[in-house]
Amino acid sequence: MDLFDAAGADDAGVPSVNAGAPLAVRMRPAELGEVVGQAHLLEPGSPLRRLVEPAEASRIAPPSVILWGPPGTGKTTLAYLVAHASGRRFVELSAVTAGVKDVRAVVDDSRRRLVTGAGETVLFIDEVHRFSKSQQDALLPSVENRWVTLIAATTENPSFSVISPLLSRSLLLTLRPLAEDDVRVLLRRALTDERGLGGTLELDEDAESHLLRLAGADARKALTILEAAAGTAASSGEPRITLSAVERAVDVAAVRYDKAGDQHYDVISAFIKSMRGSDVDAALHYLARMIVAGEDPRFIARRIIIAASEDVGMADPTALTTAVAAAQAVALIGMPEAQLVLAQAVVHVATAPKSNASYKAIGAAIADVRAGKAGTVPPHLRDAHYAGAKGHGHGEGYRYSHDHPHGIAAQQYAPDTLATARYYTPTTHGHEREVSARLDRIRALLKGEG
Repeated sequence: MDLFDAAGADDAGVPSVNAGAPLAVRMRPAELGEVVGQAHLLEPGSPLRRLVEPAEASRIAPPSVILWGPPGTGKTTLAYLVAHASGRRFVELSAVTAGVKDVRAVVDDSRRRLVTGAGETVLFIDEVHRFSKSQQDALLPSVENRWVTLIAATTENPSFSVISPLLSRSLLLTLRPLAEDDVRVLLRRALTDERGLGGTLELDEDAESHLLRLAGADARKALTILEAAAGTAASSGEPRITLSAVERAVDVAAVRYDKAGDQHYDVISAFIKSMRGSDVDAALHYLARMIVAGEDPRFIARRIIIAASEDVGMADPTALTTAVAAAQAVALIGMPEAQLVLAQAVVHVATAPKSNASYKAIGAAIADVRAGKAGTVPPHLRDAHYAGAKGHGHGEGYRYSHDHPHGIAAQQYAPDTLATARYYTPTTHGHEREVSARLDRIRALLKGEG
């Protein structure tokens, strides 16, 4: 069955959508007010708005544009809005199936229409990055001379996938990933709109949450899943689209994980304790649960950094280096690739020798300070740089460490009240075994022993 009805094409040459078309096609916005998530491209006077406006309303011809953005962000939708609203003739080609011959045929026809006063032509090329260099070269004269107004869509970086001459003759417009709330608006519109499900089914809250997690920022994917789940519910005679219906439709089990509820705290607790307990497999399991549930990867990275210091510490100082590098990488590359970086950091922390000696040391030191065990700074350690400081004995008797064997001078650093306090007690695990032996020698030298 054809998805489009050629007999019902409008004056611009755009076929009308029949009832058998996919939900994502039927729900394409018919006017600017229905577009979500790309307001920055549709401000008054913007190139896209000028393309959408009727031709007679714009005195200055709009430029050709290249739309770059992730799948499901509205590139095709914006092109179709131009088709329906601008009054310009609209021709669509797919770079997957079209060749130079098809492009030249459209251009030749467009030139004839311009000569005869039949109007301008908008040429929409989807997935333009799939065109070869010679195919893209064929577009240059028509764009240069404005025989057509080109709208080219791509999911690939145009700097690498579109030839420079074509880029220089077009405006590059970047579509932003849709926010979760944007996709939610589209889902709820599809449930009630006559072009969609027309209010025949309702969507349970947990089913909606699962659907949004599965779709990510892809509006087309969200509507495709909704349509499949609606079919599952209808075939079972259910009046609602339940979580079970969504799971059956896409064959992906929902992760019971509420980012603001018990599951969030339970899973992150188990994640931390698994790394602390050196069970790398369990730690990776909980990491996977958080990733699939859509947990903020920056939050996960922060917890790994804390574990690297709290539970590994000086037993393997490089664990903290790995964890911090992972957090920086997450910020640089984002998901889904960042999951590889997080996994590497988790493996390092979970398999590293463990020591909480640093954690216990700062806790004990803070407890003493809060208990009033602070004392005054020994005079020989006080700042002696300001005028009159030496008159108060500041800095007098200070022994410069680098002037002594081993770089350690025998003198008291702590206040008198804490001269014998010991906060840091290294374990015999990993690198801390070496620290323990060295620390014993250091403490002896500080006392003037040996």
